[in-house]
Amino acid sequence: MLRPLLLKRSLRLHHHHYHHSSNPSHSHPLRTLTPQNPFLRRFSSLPEPNTDAETRKYIGYTALLLFCGAATYYSFPLPENAKHKKAQIFRYAPLPEDLHTVSNWSGTHEVQTRNFHQPENIDELERVVSEAHKGKTRIRPVGSGLSPNGIGLSRIGMVNLSLMDSILEVDKEKKIVRVQAGIRVQQLVDGIKEHGLTLQNFASIREQQIGGIIQVGAHGTGARLPPIDEQVIAMKLVTPAKGTIEISKEKDPELFYLARCGLGGLGVVAEVTLQCVDRQELVEHTVVSTMDEIKKNHKKLLSENKHVKYLYIPYTDSVVVVRCNPVSKWKGPPKFKPKYTKDEAIQHVRDLYRESLQKYRVEGTRSKSSDDEQNIDELSFTELRDNLIALDPLNKNHIVKVNQAEAEFWKKSEGYRVGWSDEILGFDCGGQQWVSETCFPAGKLATPSMKDLEYIEELKKLIEKHEIPAPAPIEQRWTGSTRSPMSPASSLSEDDIFSWVGIIMYLPTMDARQRKDITEEFFHYRHLTQTKLWDNYSAYEHWAKIEVPKNKDELIALQARLRKRFPVDAYNKARRELDPNRILSNNKLEKFFPESETI
Repeated sequence: MLRPLLLKRSLRLHHHHYHHSSNPSHSHPLRTLTPQNPFLRRFSSLPEPNTDAETRKYIGYTALLLFCGAATYYSFPLPENAKHKKAQIFRYAPLPEDLHTVSNWSGTHEVQTRNFHQPENIDELERVVSEAHKGKTRIRPVGSGLSPNGIGLSRIGMVNLSLMDSILEVDKEKKIVRVQAGIRVQQLVDGIKEHGLTLQNFASIREQQIGGIIQVGAHGTGARLPPIDEQVIAMKLVTPAKGTIEISKEKDPELFYLARCGLGGLGVVAEVTLQCVDRQELVEHTVVSTMDEIKKNHKKLLSENKHVKYLYIPYTDSVVVVRCNPVSKWKGPPKFKPKYTKDEAIQHVRDLYRESLQKYRVEGTRSKSSDDEQNIDELSFTELRDNLIALDPLNKNHIVKVNQAEAEFWKKSEGYRVGWSDEILGFDCGGQQWVSETCFPAGKLATPSMKDLEYIEELKKLIEKHEIPAPAPIEQRWTGSTRSPMSPASSLSEDDIFSWVGIIMYLPTMDARQRKDITEEFFHYRHLTQTKLWDNYSAYEHWAKIEVPKNKDELIALQARLRKRFPVDAYNKARRELDPNRILSNNKLEKFFPESETI
């Protein structure tokens, strides 16, 4: 990021010099060429010099200029194709070969580092951690880079376990699996399906490393199912100060529960032992409902379905309800013939895209490109949505039309789908995006508080009142509680349920200025939810989506707020014991969890 910043800085300095050297009494910049200084005006009234002498002087200047130009041209001839090349004001040296550029999936956070370690086994990992500890050199653990806030990134140095991705042991009878922490979720699921096993729950995507997905407190959906970290029954941590330690609920349970969702700050998770479940097929049932219908059936939907989520579409009353349950052993999968084919369900979205392309071309805000037209019929729904939003991402009226088209798409896509749990529980999240996801208590499974639906109603009112160009969906999911105290869903009561609500703004363009504008609008959107909703509902952001405030007062307020919910002192104490030199930390952790005396 340094290179563009250097260019921006030089332009700002030029702009500053220009305006401060201009006369503020003249609005047109060209008029400031007239001298306003009394000293200059005095000399402007002197008698004119001799005209012939002045002419000879300028003829001499002209001849000298022509001579220099000719000498330069013949001394340094340009290549034949030079006239076809664009002028380049600045040239930069290529990046050093040992400099690694690491960014998160959404491209919202990026660092460059010379220290990027990828050990192939635990011996190499122990050596990397030990040497870093002795040299007090930071090596922040980073997984697949999927966290929207880049929580695993550090420009000083990182360690990644993608080469430590093996399944080490499978106990089919006890349904226990031990793996290296660098294994990806999909790789793990594919590796244990031959044993008839799978994970109890899944997040939306499958590319996370196991070590990363548990450390940030990731979750799936299902009010009777806990977050994913609760599936962990033992871990092997490589710590800077105490070396490699094995912890479980039987062996050092206090540290075990703290480290399950340890944000990579207590040790590098090298191995994870997971309690798995029998592999099963699920039936997914998708219907479009309304908020009034949801209120009537909410308790039943939460209690009677193994997995359930709601997808709200801003500026419409449509709520997409997705329920997933095991296939009945007696009835088998449901027999259902959809009313519309996949092509029929998506056709109106294609038509809207073509109409919108034509409209923006006529208005001159979109140039004609063969790429726009040639693949429209091959694009998936999420790809079409990204392309539609990219035409005018901050125009509320345009986004409303896109959302209405999405609501219609879901109405035409109602029906059933059958597949294995790892196939069904996935969700196409679309392209690059900004996300903020909060977690808050929603009562108990037997007696939901209904606060989760109140939160959504207030959120939708905020969007409409402030005319936020909010795309769909607003995703709402539920989980049970976890005993990991650093999880936003932590609770000592197993009956407690928590609601997770995610808001989103897509980044469907690589244009830097447009991405900047979308980013600013998203943080305005997020700030409204923060100031109007979070405290009222005891809502806390997902660790992989929380951002460090730039404002000092806001940062102090965030630190104090985190202390109310999480055992920050216990976490910092464990960090001092296991990582006294903070080699596993980064700027985010230092900002979130300063020592108590610094607050």
